[in-house]
Amino acid sequence: MSNVPFDPSQFTAPKAKPLPVILLLDVSGSMSGEKIRNLNAAVRDMLSDFSDTETSEIEIHVAIITFGAQVRLHQALTSASAIQWQDLSADGMTPLGTALQMAKAMIEDKDTVPSRAYRPTVVLVSDGGPNDAWEKPLQQFIGDGRSAKCDRMAMAIGADADEAVLSKFLEGSSHPLLYAENAKRLRENFKYITMSVTIRTRSQTPNTVPAPDAIDIQPTTIEARQPNAKSTTQTAAAQDGGYW
Repeated sequence: MSNVPFDPSQFTAPKAKPLPVILLLDVSGSMSGEKIRNLNAAVRDMLSDFSDTETSEIEIHVAIITFGAQVRLHQALTSASAIQWQDLSADGMTPLGTALQMAKAMIEDKDTVPSRAYRPTVVLVSDGGPNDAWEKPLQQFIGDGRSAKCDRMAMAIGADADEAVLSKFLEGSSHPLLYAENAKRLRENFKYITMSVTIRTRSQTPNTVPAPDAIDIQPTTIEARQPNAKSTTQTAAAQDGGYW
């Protein structure tokens, strides 16, 4: 018979592994009005869906970096179910390069994103073009260190978004460049992003990112946009919360 005294502290349930999701959100002045209202609604829905899919084994953690009048950690990396959402407001320019530097610093810090975490998903959403020195920070983000191993997704909001910059962010990714021409498309594309993450929580291999055709929602992409049907697109955009 063992003489080891009973210690209840030795009997602890395994702690859920985090699956980090980092949102890089453009909150420049051009995002004011309809765009920022719909972006707030889409992020709130995403957080709710993430909370509903948490399991004893995987917990989705979300961080939100905004870039506009300043680059700000709007939400530190936290379990989605614990986040008390504070709406975003829009103002200022588009300092994407600094936002990428902040995101990279977060991902490289093993106290913030521990080694036991699953592969992070990083989502870039913008309606314009960067106004700072973004080329080197972007190349470092996608090419060096832990950030280079992240799953990367990107969404262009409205016709003025810089497709070339957003496409470069996706280099090496299997994801298409999402395109939100209006409020309806923005919500649908955020739902697509949400499902891409939540599918991983039910997978036997959570580090494996699902292929786009494995996701039930078909997103609106830059490639699918019809450049010769602008007048039709503008009419549809007006009906669904137009960004044109």
